[in-house]
Amino acid sequence: MTATTDGSTGAANLSGAPADDPTDTTTAADDVTAAARRAAERSVEHLLGRQDEQGWWKGDLATNVTMDAEDLLLRQFLGIQDAETTRAAALFIRGEQLGDGTWNTFYGGPGDLSATIEAYVALRLAGDRPDEPHMARASGWIREQGGIAAARVFTRIWLALFGWWKWDDLPELPPELMFFPKWVPLNIYDFGCWARQTIVPLTIVSAKRPVRPAPFALDELHTDPDHPNPARKLAPPASWDGLFQRLDKGLHLYHKVAPRPLRRIAMNVAARWIIERQENDGCWGGIQPPAVYSIIALHLLGYDLDHPVMKAGLASLDRFAVRREDGARMVEACQSPVWDTCLATIALADAGLRPDHPALVKAADWMLAEEITRPGDWAVRKPELAPGGWAFEFHNDNYPDIDDTAEVVLALRRVRHPDPARMQAAIDRGVRWNLGMQSRNGAWGAFDADNTSPFPNRLPFCDFGEVIDPPSADVTGHVVEMLAVEGLANHPRTREGIEWLLAEQEACGAWFGRWGVNYVYGTGSVVPALIAAGLPAGHPAIRRAVGWLESVQNDDGGWGEDLRSYQEEKWIGHGESTASQTAWALLALLAAGRRDTASVARGSRRVRCAAGVGRALRGGPRGRGAGGQRGELPDQVGFGAGHLGVVDRVLQAQHHGDHAAPGLLEHVVGE
Repeated sequence: MTATTDGSTGAANLSGAPADDPTDTTTAADDVTAAARRAAERSVEHLLGRQDEQGWWKGDLATNVTMDAEDLLLRQFLGIQDAETTRAAALFIRGEQLGDGTWNTFYGGPGDLSATIEAYVALRLAGDRPDEPHMARASGWIREQGGIAAARVFTRIWLALFGWWKWDDLPELPPELMFFPKWVPLNIYDFGCWARQTIVPLTIVSAKRPVRPAPFALDELHTDPDHPNPARKLAPPASWDGLFQRLDKGLHLYHKVAPRPLRRIAMNVAARWIIERQENDGCWGGIQPPAVYSIIALHLLGYDLDHPVMKAGLASLDRFAVRREDGARMVEACQSPVWDTCLATIALADAGLRPDHPALVKAADWMLAEEITRPGDWAVRKPELAPGGWAFEFHNDNYPDIDDTAEVVLALRRVRHPDPARMQAAIDRGVRWNLGMQSRNGAWGAFDADNTSPFPNRLPFCDFGEVIDPPSADVTGHVVEMLAVEGLANHPRTREGIEWLLAEQEACGAWFGRWGVNYVYGTGSVVPALIAAGLPAGHPAIRRAVGWLESVQNDDGGWGEDLRSYQEEKWIGHGESTASQTAWALLALLAAGRRDTASVARGSRRVRCAAGVGRALRGGPRGRGAGGQRGELPDQVGFGAGHLGVVDRVLQAQHHGDHAAPGLLEHVVGE
C-alpha cells in the first residue's frame, strides 16, 4: 500500500467514516451525496493499493483471442513452440468460446468469422480434434459464414504461411512502396502509425511468400474444399473499388516480373526501417501486431533467432503475456501504463488527495521520466516541431500520441512537485508539441497531423479496419480542455479546435468518439472541454448534447453503448449499462450544470453501485466492459487500469457539486 499524508497505509478518508465501513451503499439510496462519498473512498483506497512501486498504474488490457491464436501461429512458423505455452494459450482460447461455437472481438459482441477461424486453427495446433463438440460447432458456423474465403486478409495471410491458403489469392503489397516519397499517394506515411508499422514488414512477407509445412489440413473450414476460393465479380471499373481491384491485379503481374535487384534493395530498405524503429525493450510501437510481423519479415531475410534484434523482439512478446490464476495465458495487444497513470492521478487529485501526496508525486516522477524528447514518425509532416509528448505504452518512443500528452499535462498540473521548474518545463514542451500537431482543419488526430488520405482505406489489402488517423472529436476535446486549463482558451488554435467541434456535432446532439465507445464517449469528452473553454451551459450545442445523453439513458439509470454502433446506427447510444460509459455521460452532464437533475441522480446511483460491486468494477465476468475501445485497430478492444479513475472523479464531482473534470477514456480494471 502507498502511504497517505497522515502516515497510514490506505486512502485519505474523505468522509470521516472508517474507510472499511461495510455498510452497503444501496441502503443510502436517498442520500446520493453520502453514498458517493463512501464509494469514492473505496475507489481511492483501491487505486492507491494498486500503484506500482515505480509510480505507475496498469491494468490488464484484454483484447480478443486473435492475439493468442497468432502468438501460437508465430511460434509454429518459427519452430519455437513449447508444450506449456501451447497448453496455457489453448486454455484461455477455449474459455473465451461462446455457446454457439464462435469467438467474438469484444465483450458481449456476436461471433466474428476471422477471430473464430484463428481460434479454431490455434486449438488444432494445441491438439484439439475437429470432431470434438466445441470444434465441430466452430467449424460448422465458419462454413455457414462462407468459410476461409470470407475471412479478412490478415487471417488468410496467417493461413498462407502454412499453405492453407494460396498467396496468389491474397492482395499484393510490394516492398517498393518504401521508395514512394511522402507526396506520392499511398506512401507509407499516408497510413496511420499502427497500420504503417504492420504494413512495412508485411511487404517483405508478401514478396517472399513463405510456406511452412502444414501439420494438418483445414478442409472442414471451406464451403467446398475442391474450390476453396470461389470467383468473385469485380466492381465496375469506374468505381473506386473497381479501380483498386484492378490495381491489385496489376501488382500481382508485377510480382512475377519485379527486377530482383530492385526488389532486394526495397526489402533491405524496409528491413532497415523496421530495425530503426525497434524500441529499447525489443518491441515495435509497444503493440503486438507490428512485432509479430516484423519478426517474421526479418527472419525471412536471414536474421536467425539468436540475432540480438530477434532475441529482443521475441522477449518483448513474452512480456505481453498475462498469466491467469487458472493457468491460462492471455496475450495483451499492448500495455497502457501512461494512460492508466495519468487517469489515476487525475482521479486521486480530484478525489481530494493533497497535491503533494506521496502517491501523486511518485506518479508525476514516473510520468516525467516517460516524456519523449526525440523526433518520431510524426516529424515527417512536422519536421520543424520540437518534441515533447507521451505515448500510451511503456516503450514507444517513435509514436507519442496527442491524446496521452493532453491528459498527462492535465495530470501533472494537479500535482505539487518538489521540482516545480522541471514540472513546468515538461508541461510547456507538451503544450507546445500538441499545439504544433494540429491538423489543417483545426482539429487533432491521435498520432499524426493531416493523416487523412482517402486512398489507403480503399486498398483490397486493408479490409481490417481504419488505416488512417484523421482528427477526431474525442482527441480534439481533450486537447481543447488541456489548453483551456493552461490558460490558452482564447489562443487562435484553441478557437479553431472549438469551431471544428461545434461543426462536427451530430444532428442528434452527440459527438462521434473514435478512441472510445462511441457517441457516449465522444460526447463525454467534448462537453467538458467546451465548458472549460468558456462556452456557457446554455449554448445550443451543449443543450443538444445534454438532451441526447438524457434521451439514451437506460432504465437502470446508467449508460451503455455497444461497439456495433461503429457500423450499425441502431446501436448508437444503446447497450448494456457499464460503469465506464455511465461515468463518461455523467462527466458531461455535471460539466453542463445538470447536477441536481433526476438523470444525474439516477446515473450517480448506478455508478455508486458499480463502485461497490466487484463484478461491475471488473466490467463483467471476463474482466472487461463495453467501454474502452482504443480506436479501430484490427480486431482490438482494450481495457486497462483507469476504470476507477473516471468513476471516482464522477463520484467526487457529485459529492462536492463541482463541474466534472475532462471527459477521459478509461479502461476496466483487470484483476
